[in-house]
Amino acid sequence: MSRDHAGLAIAEAETYRGAIPQHVAVIMDGNGRWAEARHRPRRFGHRAGVETVRRIVEDASEIGIKHLTLYSFSTENWTRPRAEIAALMALMREYIEADLARLSREDVRIRILGTRDGLSKDVLKMIEKAERETQSNRSFNLNIAFNYGGRNEILRAVQRAIAAGEDMSQISESRFAEFFDTVGQPDPDLVIRTSGEKRVSNFLLWQAAYAEFVFTDVLWPDFNRTHLIAALDEYTGRNRRFGASDATEVA
Repeated sequence: MSRDHAGLAIAEAETYRGAIPQHVAVIMDGNGRWAEARHRPRRFGHRAGVETVRRIVEDASEIGIKHLTLYSFSTENWTRPRAEIAALMALMREYIEADLARLSREDVRIRILGTRDGLSKDVLKMIEKAERETQSNRSFNLNIAFNYGGRNEILRAVQRAIAAGEDMSQISESRFAEFFDTVGQPDPDLVIRTSGEKRVSNFLLWQAAYAEFVFTDVLWPDFNRTHLIAALDEYTGRNRRFGASDATEVA
């Protein structure tokens, strides 16, 4: 997505009238660079990123998207400085504590994707509380990929399938998908990555097999409803063939 497209006036982008994808996933990138550009510590950028999460969750729901997956902390992020990791963990706790009651009232179901290995007891307790208290909600599904890695999820899915007695030499793709963290949800139609990077970074490797990708130079703390709608507009203009040939093409 070009900077000009991403810079559409908010008045022009308030209402999205295109085909609405069921599931949008976002690689939220650029918090650190956003903070550094302002000569502030990286944790300042991460906190600004949480405010963007609040806005985008509301915008996505209003637009009509039913499933939103946000990539917040990867299994590779453990290599970051300890102070930054501590700040990210604290922000996760703060977000759930501050927003859980409101999200539950708004009929939002929260699901935390990823492995629980390495997480502190208080973070685990907060995750379990969020999932338990919203498990009956149906209007909007918010997935937070936290301590998540696509390869790790595939390995865990294999382990779950074996533990369930599945014959891995005979298992179908549809049956195998039931052992993933996103079980019961449609695969993402659209994956957005902010900050100008153009890679998947171990995100939803199985589920995003046929997703459309939109890359924007906008840093995550600056990402807003206008940018989301611009990405949806770009998605609408794509021809999604899922491996089939285009009937309009000349052989």
